[in-house]
Amino acid sequence: VQLQASGGGLVRPGGSLRLSCAASGNIFSINTMRWYRQAPGKQRELVAGFTSSGIANYADSVKGRFTISRDIAKKTIYLQMNSLKSEDTAVYYCNYGLTFWGQGTLVTVSS
Repeated sequence: VQLQASGGGLVRPGGSLRLSCAASGNIFSINTMRWYRQAPGKQRELVAGFTSSGIANYADSVKGRFTISRDIAKKTIYLQMNSLKSEDTAVYYCNYGLTFWGQGTLVTVSS
């Protein structure tokens, strides 16, 4: 399984970005694809994912601002990020099954 993340960039506080992560290879369940992030000097943390029944769940710090979605046919997950804050600055990684990692895409929120 290979994961290709894209969509990062520089955005002003309050702005929006949409990240994508496309999987190639055999995916057993897209519900085990998740978004993580790692800010400078901090540990990697889970941002958003799905339960086994497909319900989205989020870190408290992004609830109400970020939305995870999925396209099963395309084997792709997305992360719509709104009302971005400086503390959202991080490298965002997609993960599959707690085993496979994408290369990361940098999100910088700065004025």
